[in-house]
Amino acid sequence: VQLVESGGGLVPAGGSLRLSCAASGFPFEYHAIGWIRQAPGKEREVVSCISRSGGDRYYTDSVKGRFTFSENVTKNTASLQMDNLKPENTGVKHCAAGYFCGPSMDYFEGSRGQGTTVTVSS
Repeated sequence: VQLVESGGGLVPAGGSLRLSCAASGFPFEYHAIGWIRQAPGKEREVVSCISRSGGDRYYTDSVKGRFTFSENVTKNTASLQMDNLKPENTGVKHCAAGYFCGPSMDYFEGSRGQGTTVTVSS
């Protein structure tokens, strides 16, 4: 199982970034895919995820209306479009695979990529 993230960077508050996740080694369409944030001094947090069926999406309250999660099952890729970024969005974003989509980190304790760093300046 391999998950590789890209697209992080340094942006000013109000800016946008698009993160990408390339997955291999497992049946993408049979897994929930999530984006996990690890910020310095804070616990890991499920920012967004999509269910195995692709029909359900979860967004943590602080990013609703600003982040959009999409996936391409045929290409085994997932993307997180992040608009109107805020300094509190700073952290390492990991792409993770699990069986359920939801706010619990228990769903995504298994396969996780190395992460891509997002830094939002104020």
